[in-house]
Amino acid sequence: MVDVVMLEAEHRSPSERVYALLRAEIMRGDVAPRSALRPQALADRCGVSLAVVRESLLRLVGEGLAERLPNRGFQVPAVDDERWQQLAAARKLLEPPMLRLAIEHGDLEWEAAVRAALHRLEGTPLTDSDGSPHFSDAWSEAHRRFHRALLAACGNPVLLEMSDRLWTATELARRWSVHRTPDRRFVDEHRALERAALQRDADAGQRLLAEHLGHTAAGLDRPAPAND
Repeated sequence: MVDVVMLEAEHRSPSERVYALLRAEIMRGDVAPRSALRPQALADRCGVSLAVVRESLLRLVGEGLAERLPNRGFQVPAVDDERWQQLAAARKLLEPPMLRLAIEHGDLEWEAAVRAALHRLEGTPLTDSDGSPHFSDAWSEAHRRFHRALLAACGNPVLLEMSDRLWTATELARRWSVHRTPDRRFVDEHRALERAALQRDADAGQRLLAEHLGHTAAGLDRPAPAND
């Protein structure tokens, strides 16, 4: 898998190549929470300079996929980091009211986009065919597009930009949560959100989205699977 990522990124700059490799490894769970990300070791492994690795690591820090520790280098964030719950709380304050606005103001084109996004999400396999327990990049992107479609008609570009940033910042926690809640009924949750939106039930939509976001945050408090 690592070789494939490296080959796909060969046409990119060294920094882009190292960033893509590390991001993929962290997202797949190849690098465990709290694991050290040692710049010199990474530079040796990837055959690049220390400056290139540091640039890539700082980019990961900006996305919430790595932490910079004072005088101690870099590491993958912890599952129980309080920041994840703070981010989840921020999303619960921001996104349900945005969905209410979208339901109240969305037009037929918005309805069609929501329906199409759910159709794509349901048609995308949750995991890759290689047997990995972590969900696929394709499903993750379809998931993002569905949630973005729900909120798109809120009428406030600033709120949408804030929501996009929070989505990026919580991607790693979302993947960990999914891995820790194998019994979660994602299809039912997303169908309920679509149904509330298309039936123009703003109260139900706001409540269901808050619950949906809460399930993700709560998943981080569950024990890790035995094979972690």
